[in-house]
Amino acid sequence: MKTIAQSVEQILRAQPFLEEALQQQIINYSALAEKLQKEVSESLKKPVKTGAIMMALRRYQSPMGVSANIKIEKAFKSLGDITVRSNISAFTFRNTNTLINCHGKLLAYISDNTHLFYAFTRGILESNIMISGSEAERVDLFFEDEKLLNQRDELAAVSVQLPQDNSKVAGLYYQLFKHLAWRNIALYEVVSTTNEFTVLVEEQVVEQAFAVIKNLKK
Repeated sequence: MKTIAQSVEQILRAQPFLEEALQQQIINYSALAEKLQKEVSESLKKPVKTGAIMMALRRYQSPMGVSANIKIEKAFKSLGDITVRSNISAFTFRNTNTLINCHGKLLAYISDNTHLFYAFTRGILESNIMISGSEAERVDLFFEDEKLLNQRDELAAVSVQLPQDNSKVAGLYYQLFKHLAWRNIALYEVVSTTNEFTVLVEEQVVEQAFAVIKNLKK
C-alpha cells in the first residue's frame, strides 16, 4: 500500500521546479501541504491531514539535485562566447520526397554567404529552416512547391559555446531551460551541436534571454 511519503515523493518528482524550490527551502511547508492535500488524498483514496503531508515534505530527501551538481557549476563557468543574431525567419515544411532537393538549392545558394544565420532541423513529419530574414524570399522561391505549415518572422537567436565535455554533464540542458522558463521566456526553437547551443526567441525578449544565459556564467 502506498504511503503518504511515497505519494508526496511521486508528486514532487513529477514537478522538478517544485522539487528544487523545496530543496532550496524557499517554499512555505504549510502552504504547500494545503495545496497538495487534495491530490495526496485522491492518490491514497482516503482523507489525509495537512500535518502528515508537512512531515513528509520535511523528511523528503531529493536525489543529488542538478542545481547542486559541481559538474554543472564548473560547466557554466566554462561557457564560451554568447552571440546574438536578430531578424531571423523560421519556416516549417511538411516532409516530402522532394523537400531535400529544395534544401540542396538553398544550401548551394548560401554556401558563399558565411555571414548569414542558417539552421536546419528535420523531424519525422516536418522540417524547420531558420535563416536570416533578408533571405526569406529565397526560401519562398526554392520551396514554392512544398507545403508550408508555418512561418515566423522577427525572431532572434542566442548562441552559446559549451565546454568540450558538456555531453557528460547530466542536467546541463535542464538548467538552461529552467532559468529561461523562470523568466517566462518562451522558446520558438532549440538547435544544438556537440559544443554549441542555440535558442530562437521573439526579438522582444532576446535581451532577457541573453542576460539569463550570461548570468549562468557567474
